Amino acid sequence: MQGKHTKLVRTITLFDAVSIGLGAIIGAGIFVILGIATSLAGPGVLLSVVIGGIIAIFTALSFSELGSLIPKEGGVYEYVFEVFSPSVGFLTGWVWTFGQIVVGATVSIGLATYLSLLIPVPIKIVAAGACLLFMIINLISVKQSVVVNNILVAFKVLALLLFVGIGITHIQLSNFSPLLPNGFSGLISGAALIFFAYLGFGRVAAISEEMEKPEKNIPLSIMLALGISIVIYLIVSFTAVGIMGYSKLSASGSPLADAMGIIGNEPVKFIVSLGAIFAIASVLLTAILGVSRISFSMARNKQIPDFITRIHPRFGTPYISIIITGLLMAVLAYIGDLKWVASVASFSIISTHVLVNGAAIAVNKKKLKFKIPFYPIPPLLGIISCAALALSLLPEVWIIELVVLLAGIVFYFAYNSRKHRKKERV
Repeated sequence: MQGKHTKLVRTITLFDAVSIGLGAIIGAGIFVILGIATSLAGPGVLLSVVIGGIIAIFTALSFSELGSLIPKEGGVYEYVFEVFSPSVGFLTGWVWTFGQIVVGATVSIGLATYLSLLIPVPIKIVAAGACLLFMIINLISVKQSVVVNNILVAFKVLALLLFVGIGITHIQLSNFSPLLPNGFSGLISGAALIFFAYLGFGRVAAISEEMEKPEKNIPLSIMLALGISIVIYLIVSFTAVGIMGYSKLSASGSPLADAMGIIGNEPVKFIVSLGAIFAIASVLLTAILGVSRISFSMARNKQIPDFITRIHPRFGTPYISIIITGLLMAVLAYIGDLKWVASVASFSIISTHVLVNGAAIAVNKKKLKFKIPFYPIPPLLGIISCAALALSLLPEVWIIELVVLLAGIVFYFAYNSRKHRKKERV
C-alpha cells in the first residue's frame, strides 16, 4: 500500500555526516554558553574546553564502536536494544526522545530570541514556526535536509573563522590573568557546561541506514565532527577571552557579537549575530532529524504504533515520525519559557550515554570492525564522567526524570499488553 513501505535510501555521504555532527554540536554552546562557562572558569575556560572535549571523546568512542557494529537507524536506542534487552532499549529510546524534543523546543526559543535582536518578532510564534519550517524541510527528503544543514554549517563556521581572523589582532595577553580566578572547582564546572555542548554527535548515529558505508563512515564522521568542534571552540574561546577579558565576557548574553562591538567592527558583529541564528537553526534541524529516526526505529521494532514506520512514497522519508516530532516541538515551544527544563534535557541525554558506554563494554568483541583504543578505559571513564554529571544536577531534575521514566514503563507494559490481547483474538 502506498506510504507503508519501510525502505530507507542511502544518500548521506561522509561529508554530509560530518556536517550533521557539526550542525548538532556547534550551536548555542559557542555563541551563548561560552559566556556562562567563562563566569565559572575565568580565562581557564580554554582548559575547560579541552577537558570537556576529552570527556566527550570517551563516549564518542563508544558510539563509534557500536555504530560500526550495529549500523541501524535509531543509534543509541538500537545499541541498547540489541546489546542489553528490548525493554531497556525502549526506555533508552523513550528518555532520549523526550530529552531531544525538549532540546529542539528550547533551541527554537533561542533562535527566535536571537532573531528578535535583529528584527521585532513575536518570540513564541516564531519559535513554533521554526519547528514547523524545519519539520517541512525534513519531510521533503533527507538529502534536502542535508543540503540545508550543509549551508547553515558552512555559514556559521565561516562566521566563526571571520570572528577569529578579525579578533586575533585585538587580543591582549593581560586578559588571561589570573588564569583560574575561581580555582579548580570553577574549571571543572566550566568543563561540565562545555561537555553538554558537545553531545550532539549522537545524532549522526541515528541516521545509519541513510548513510553510505555506515560501518566505516559512522565512527569516522563522529570523531571528525567532535575533533573539528573542539578545535573551533578552543580558538574562538581564546579570541573572545583575549578581546574582552573574562569579567566582561561572563556578563554577556551574546559574547561573540559583543566582542566585535568592543573593537568597533559593526559589520562583523552583524555577521556573527547572523551566524548564531544559523548555528541554532542547524541544531533544530538535526534535532528533528535525529528524533524522527529514533521513533521510526522503535516503531519498526513494534514497541510503539506501527504506522509511524511509514515512508513517504515520493520523498523517501519517515514522514509520520517527522510530523509527530515537529508538532510536539512546536507545541512545547509555544506554551512557554523552557529554560527551567534545559537541565532535564541534559539529564536525559547523559543518562542514555551511560547505557551506551555500558553497551560498548558488554558487546561481543569478536565481531567489532572499529575497536576502542586502550579498551576498556574510555567507556569506563565515559560511564564515570556521565554519572558524575548526572549526580551534579538538582534534585528536582531527578524527580522530573523519574516521572518521565515511570510514564515510559507504564506505556511499555500497557502497549505490550494490548498487543498480546490482539494476538489472542486472532
